[in-house]
Amino acid sequence: MIEARHLRVLRAVATTGSFSAAARELGCTQPAVSQQMKALESSAGTPLLIRTGREMRLTQAGEALVRHATGILAGLTAAEEEVAAIAGLRAGRVRLVSFPSGSSTLVPGALAALRAEHPGTRVSLVEAEPPRSVEMLREGDCDVALAFRYEGRREAPEDKGAAVPAAEDWDDLVVRPLLADRLVGLVPERHPLADADAVTIGEFADEPWIAGCPRCRRQLVDVCEGAGFVPRIDFATDDYPAVVGLVGAGLGVAVLPELAIESVRPRGVRTVTVEPPVRREIVALTLPDLAQVPAVAATLDHLARAAAR
Repeated sequence: MIEARHLRVLRAVATTGSFSAAARELGCTQPAVSQQMKALESSAGTPLLIRTGREMRLTQAGEALVRHATGILAGLTAAEEEVAAIAGLRAGRVRLVSFPSGSSTLVPGALAALRAEHPGTRVSLVEAEPPRSVEMLREGDCDVALAFRYEGRREAPEDKGAAVPAAEDWDDLVVRPLLADRLVGLVPERHPLADADAVTIGEFADEPWIAGCPRCRRQLVDVCEGAGFVPRIDFATDDYPAVVGLVGAGLGVAVLPELAIESVRPRGVRTVTVEPPVRREIVALTLPDLAQVPAVAATLDHLARAAAR
């Protein structure tokens, strides 16, 4: 194997014309230069220098190696500088995937603070709901996944599909807890329960429902069945403003995470506290090796700070 340090010595010998002059240029001893040249010729499997008295001439193989050495050493220097910049957060890239309500609430403040502190770090953002976002992380399509799961709920077999491990089994990932996001009830502003301090989910048993994303719909059905009824879901939409608009028009009731309420302007609706409380755990996920990358670690830190505000 040809080593970069040997190439540097060869280039110095070719430039100066002697081992002693190359040693002075490199700041080492003449025997050290001689030893490294012997090691390089052994690796190359052919003579690289012709020694005639005090003069050194390159063989054809030596000329070829010196010609390539210039580009190789320049590339290594550029690589070292780039790696140093990434390690020092003067450069770097992070691919972030987030669910929509996280994108509109936690992500903007976190990324603005990250850019202000480390302007050379670039972050790209795409949206995906879990479990797809977690799959993207494991498949190498992102570096950080903002995800959630409902407290006390483990994925049913039909939720898992072919994914191994299951999307909600995060034991192989680095999990950065961010916040517990409580579900709140959403009713039309003229609804009989609009001014209630708190309601039980069972009080909505006879109401038409507007349901959210597939995972949230499953959670809604679970909670309602636990209260002794099956919700009548008249409308289902992944769009939180649409949920608010449908409730505001008097077409039904809904439960939404508090984080989702922050991301829309609720008009014509009232929020009510639902008892017993139902929460979803908001986390930032990454792979163990990625957690050691400075730009990824900084992104996790800023997401945690944004969640704490």
